[in-house]
Amino acid sequence: MRGLLRGFGLKVGKVSKSKYEARIRELAAGHPMLEPVTSAMLQARATLRAEYANLHRMLLRIVRADAVCRRFMTAPGVGAVVAVTYRTSVDDPTRFHKSRDLGPYFGLPPSRYQSGEVDWTGRITKVGDVMVRAALYEAANVILTRMTRFSTLKAWALRIAKHRGMKRAKGALARKLAVVLHRMWVDGTDFRWRKTAA
Repeated sequence: MRGLLRGFGLKVGKVSKSKYEARIRELAAGHPMLEPVTSAMLQARATLRAEYANLHRMLLRIVRADAVCRRFMTAPGVGAVVAVTYRTSVDDPTRFHKSRDLGPYFGLPPSRYQSGEVDWTGRITKVGDVMVRAALYEAANVILTRMTRFSTLKAWALRIAKHRGMKRAKGALARKLAVVLHRMWVDGTDFRWRKTAA
């Protein structure tokens, strides 16, 4: 809708979600072509948002009924979507003999090329489940950029960010988060924010 209005020289500007519809209607008011088109698009938007809200409520009900997902959500950055995505992808934690196998399973370790004297480390391999990798990366991003409460995970990732940059730190933290969640699942323990009790 922003693109459509911009073609007519109308700019929406910065506006909150609650005032978005009113702003669009205000800009399109009185225009014989824009008014019916934006009205139809706003109606479709309202329907999509309502259906999305229903689906999200269903997801929250599923997570509340699942003890494993609730345990995952004790970890920083892990919400309902990340918890249920991870749980459904792993399915059976006993399939993996070691927790550290989860990083390569989701394509999170860096690729490596070795030949003769050449030895370089590249980007992550990106093999495995794309949705879980994206969810873990989002969780890592939340831990490093939005969370105010400190944890050993965040401290570890910030040390990496200091030497290797924020992008690599997020990738490494996503990999570590995959390992930590598996270990929590296998051991049946909640996330420990510190190594020792305060």
